[in-house]
Parts: sequence; C-alpha cells; structure tokens
Amino acid sequence: MRLRRYIAASLFVLLLPGVSVFAQTPQAADTGRVFSLEDLEAIVFSHHPIVKQAALLSEAARANVLQSLGYFDPALKAAFARKLFGNTEYYDNWGGELKVPLYVAGADLKVGYDRNVGPYTAPQYYTGNTGLTAVGLTIPLGQGLLIDARRSTLWQARAMVNYAEADKVKQINGVWFSAVQDYWNWYYAYREYMLVKEGVDLAMKRFQAVRNQTLLGDKPPIDSIEAGIIVQEREIQLTKSVIELQNAMLVLSNHLWNENGNPLELPTNAVPQQVDQNLALPNRELLDALLGQADKRHPELVKLRAKGDQLDIERRYRQETLKPKVNVSGALLSRRRDFSTHVPEYYDFNWNNYKIGVEVAFPLFLRAERGKLKEVKIKQQQLDYDLIQSGREIGNNITASYNSLTAYKSQMTVQIQSINNQQLLLTGELQKFDLGESTLFLINSRESKLIDMKIKRESIISGYQKKLAELYYKAGTRQNQPNL
Repeated sequence: MRLRRYIAASLFVLLLPGVSVFAQTPQAADTGRVFSLEDLEAIVFSHHPIVKQAALLSEAARANVLQSLGYFDPALKAAFARKLFGNTEYYDNWGGELKVPLYVAGADLKVGYDRNVGPYTAPQYYTGNTGLTAVGLTIPLGQGLLIDARRSTLWQARAMVNYAEADKVKQINGVWFSAVQDYWNWYYAYREYMLVKEGVDLAMKRFQAVRNQTLLGDKPPIDSIEAGIIVQEREIQLTKSVIELQNAMLVLSNHLWNENGNPLELPTNAVPQQVDQNLALPNRELLDALLGQADKRHPELVKLRAKGDQLDIERRYRQETLKPKVNVSGALLSRRRDFSTHVPEYYDFNWNNYKIGVEVAFPLFLRAERGKLKEVKIKQQQLDYDLIQSGREIGNNITASYNSLTAYKSQMTVQIQSINNQQLLLTGELQKFDLGESTLFLINSRESKLIDMKIKRESIISGYQKKLAELYYKAGTRQNQPNL
C-alpha cells in the first residue's frame, strides 16, 4: 500500500507542472461590462469615418446642382474700343449688357447700352453721342424651346441627387452589416471561450478529487494520469480560444472611433450581450414588408431609377437637337440713360424704335444628333434590363435569407433537445461513477461532447443573428430602422 501511494505521488509530481491552468484570460461575464449591439450602433453611426465619408456624396451632388444653376446666373459684360490715328478719331465704341437667362422657354432677357461714334463707324452701328439703351428678349422657337443644354444639365444634376442619396444609404448599410457580422463573431468567440473555460474548471476539480482519492488508495494512479491529461487537453483548447477571442475583439475594434476621429479599442473587460437561445423567427408579414420596401426603396434600385431619370432627360435633349435652330431676338430702343431725364417720345421706348433679328440653322444629315440619340436609347434599354434583373435578384436574396433563418430555427430546436439529453446522460454517468459502475473515460467523453454541443448552440445563435442582419441588408435597410 505504501509503495502504491509513493508511485502515485511520484506521478503527481511529474504531472502537475503541465497543469498550468489559466494564464492571462479575458474577464468573466460577472466582472465585465456589457457592450451591446445598440452601443456599437451608436458609435458606428456617429463617428465611423466611412459613414462620414458617405455623407459627403449627397453634399457633392448638391454642389453639382449649384454648379448647374450657375448657367442661369445673370451676367454683366462691357467692352470699349477706340482708334485714334493721324489726329483722326476713327471710332469710339463702348457697350455694356446685362444678360439674364430665363428658366422658361430657354429665353434670355437682355438690357444693354451702346455708344458707337466716330466718322468711320458703320451707319448701322452709329448711335450718336448720347448712345442707345435697349431692352429685349432672345427666344428659341425651334431647338431649345422645350429643353436646352443648360436645363438638361440642371435636371440631370437634380436626378443625380437621388442617386447620391441612394449610394450613401448603400455604403452606410454596408458598413453596418460588416460591423454586425464582426460583433456576432466576437459573441461566438467569447461564448466559446467561456464554455471551454468552464470545461477546464470541471476537469481541474475532477483531477483534484481523483488525486485525493488516489492518495487515499481509493482510486488507481492511472485514473489520476487520465484526469490530468484531460486538463491539459482542455487547457490547450482554452489557449486557442483566448487567441481567437482576442483576434475577434481586434476585428470589432475596426469599427470603433471617437468623436475626434481617433480609433478606439474594445476594452478587455467588455462582454457581448446575452441572447435568448429560443430564437424568435420573424413572421411572414415582415418578409412581405421587406420585399415591398426593397421594391420601392432599395438603394441599388433607387440608383438605377435615378440613372434612368438622367437618361430620360438626356434623351429628351437629344431629340430636341433634331429640330432646326430658329432664334428670334427683339429689343426696344431709346436714347434714355435714366428715368429722370426728359427724352422726346420719338426717341424713347415705343413700338417704332426697335431692332429685331432671326437666326436659322439646320444640319442637313443630322448624323451626329441621330447617332447620339440612338446611343442614349440603347443605354435606356440596357438599364431597363438591369433594373428587371436586379429587382428579381434582390427579391430572391431576401427570401433566401429568410429561409435560412427558418433553417437556423429548426437547428436550434434540435440542438437544445440534444443538449438536454446529453446532460441527462452525463448526470447518469456521474451517478454510476460515484457507485463505482462507470469509468473516468466515459465521464470525460460525455462531458466533452456536452461542451461541444453547447459551443455548437452558440454557433447557431451567432449564425442566426448574422443571417438576420443579412436579411435586412439584402432588403436595403437595417434592423430597427424607421419606416419598417
């Protein structure tokens, strides 16, 4: 008996250095601070640089609209020319004009003053020393009446505001979807670590109990060696889980920024939120709502429709270029320089003092115009096909994500039942072991199986939550967003 105890004690001395339980590990749930998905959402949507960058898309589009409005800005111009040679003043010309582009009918309002004098000034341009004031309009009666280049540019810029807004939503949704995936990866890594750590604790307690029984002679030394090996195996698994958890925390930290734009690190004592293992499957009404919303407001479809609006404006403009140019201009003339000076009626503004002009131009073959119009129409057809295909793919992707949630729900139901059954088997095996009717190998085997099944349960929870986020992402929105 003494020899047996001596051998057992010697085995413990050899075994214990390898049982080094728990190097540095993350904080347990009871000492950690819960970092919820709502906390992540608040940080991402307030400080994430990609979210801020996406907001610039709308500002850039509005800046383009402002730039296009510049084509309707009033313009003031003036010119002076004088020639003096050989003591002869050939001409002394001065002219100024205020041109106000009008939004309606592509017309231009013009107010001008000309003073052209000198012996060599052409008679049709001679105004006398007092000069002439003119107030008139230039109106396109053919090409440019319904739409012209400046209105086309402005309308297309306004259409692209909707495109930019949809692109902004798409980018923000992409950032949030990536953050949610990383959050649930962290959740799974943390839950796996906690379960493996629990397994190490159980193995260590069993090893200590078996060791004491071996020292008393109630158990053979071989049981102590087997119990110690189980501890070592689970410690190896725990070390791996610690590394995976730390890496998951680093990946999640990619989405954490403060208000000054500086990166943040997820605290070492942070723990993910608790999740009910009884997964709540969204009802069919939500699926129908997501399908309906995606058809109307999915960013990809909104972008395609905005592009379609832009092409439709371009088509209307190119059709307008097939018309001949017929520009009519007219102005009333007066020698008046201001409204306080008396001017004879026959020199003042009236229907007898005017100048008019007509400009006509028309390309004979219109090959450039017809070619451009055909190109725009082809782009419209391509866009229509793209819109049909994209709408179908989006709808099918939403339904596929929903079907995956149903599969996760079924898997979780079976997994919970399996865990309960495995727990009963382990409990019975422990009772048989206490009565000397079972072995340590069977207990460790059933316990390891139970831990693996619990880890699988957490994997299903993590996968379900990621698939739920994917469901909303495929619909072009996000969970808990208004309008849903």
